[in-house]
Amino acid sequence: MEFLTEYGLFLAKVATFVVAAIVLVSIIVSATQKDRDDHEGEGELKIRKLNDQYRRLKESIQARLMTDQERKAWQKKKKKEDKAEKKAAKKQPESDVTEEKTARVYVLDFDGDIKASDTDTLRRSVSAVLSVANPETDEVVIRLESGGGLVHAYGLAAAQLDRVRCKGIKLTACVDKVAASGGYMMACVADRIIASPFAVLGSIGVVAQLPNFHRFLKKNDVDFEVLTAGEHKRTLTIFGENTDKGRQKFLEDLEDTHVLFKEYVGERRPDLDIQAVANGDIWFGKRALDVKLIDEIKTSDEYLIEACERGDVISVSFQRKRTLPEKLGLATSAALEHTVWKILSAFRNQKIQ
Repeated sequence: MEFLTEYGLFLAKVATFVVAAIVLVSIIVSATQKDRDDHEGEGELKIRKLNDQYRRLKESIQARLMTDQERKAWQKKKKKEDKAEKKAAKKQPESDVTEEKTARVYVLDFDGDIKASDTDTLRRSVSAVLSVANPETDEVVIRLESGGGLVHAYGLAAAQLDRVRCKGIKLTACVDKVAASGGYMMACVADRIIASPFAVLGSIGVVAQLPNFHRFLKKNDVDFEVLTAGEHKRTLTIFGENTDKGRQKFLEDLEDTHVLFKEYVGERRPDLDIQAVANGDIWFGKRALDVKLIDEIKTSDEYLIEACERGDVISVSFQRKRTLPEKLGLATSAALEHTVWKILSAFRNQKIQ
């Protein structure tokens, strides 16, 4: 009986804490949304030179494999070389610096969800790169991961990459995991598509699905009316009664969207047998290479490490500044997760005892 009383009090405390936490998070989210609306567009451009990152990794493993004596000699030699490089750079005439065209590879990242939410940051990053990129020497690499989503959202995301090609700048798409449906719509814009051996590609098709509660409402004597002005304003509805005519129009719209999708891919990859691959199916890396959905099997890391030997490899990303409510929200979320985990662990230990 005492155990049940303690257990009841324990559950009451947990429930009280969870409810309070939900209320607090709701307030923070509401404030975050308002603050986001007030500061929309604010953010900063993050620039990282990946040559340095890969070089540090290489030097780190090299140093760990050396003896203490070898490491000291190597560090001394390295400092001497770095000093000589800085000295040479200072002595180099200013005219030589301005005339020299250093090849640069600008690396952008896109991690897609169903709404292609990364499109805004991609747009800003593309705008920044296009303001400085040289079509004669430079290249843009998009590291792309997406299983697709809304047609209009991915259409806009693909259009951002089209801006790079329109400027005559070489564009390479690297796919390590998946570029399907809308994701492949973006990838096909590139001059060259590189994918890892088991990356998922293709899914050139269109799908739409929605539930219909009409029979349930009718069974419970609930009327639902759909009033429209325009014959095709609403073809299918969730709550109203759908007609064969409405279904036919909806299917026609899907087919038309599929045709546009195929045309878009076909224009950008003319060597692709679009009729053979535009059936909604997917292919893994090697199979995708066989049907010419991609051009090469290679991971993005392999490609970028090789690019470091050709010139500067620079990661470019636009990050919106987090507001105070957002920072508080993240802290609250982490604290809540930690507390819940501690409670569950304590309860599990008590049960075991």
